[in-house]
Amino acid sequence: MGRIQYKVTLTEEERKKLLEITKKGKHSSRKVIHALILLNADRGKYSEGFRTNESIAEYLQVGERMVDRIKKRFVEDSLESALEDKPSEREYKRKADGDLEARLIALSCGEAPEGFARWSLRMLAEKAVELEYVESISHETVRRILKKTN
Repeated sequence: MGRIQYKVTLTEEERKKLLEITKKGKHSSRKVIHALILLNADRGKYSEGFRTNESIAEYLQVGERMVDRIKKRFVEDSLESALEDKPSEREYKRKADGDLEARLIALSCGEAPEGFARWSLRMLAEKAVELEYVESISHETVRRILKKTN
């Protein structure tokens, strides 16, 4: 089973807009690269010749997969969608609320465990779980919480 080949055909207005993005104004480097990908992949009647995904990727020093994704977004969605980065759909759940932060700060300011001069981040994380402040927490999360308070 082969990959789907997305055929980019730009109108005269779309070409003008993309050329403006690459030559004028202040645009993010990613937007300029996306515009260059579309200009180089154009097979429309206003095109000056198109390149293969491989040659576009090599020319712009990006991955072929990126070229594919930009072409796909242009064909399936719109020019604007192809130019802008897709917002992340990932949701992050916060483990640390204000109560946990306060408890960790109090714990870190308290007496270090026997045999240690001070608390390590890993020891604080283990103690927070042991005292049932949270089900689990990484030392990196503890570091971020404590860093905020310094």
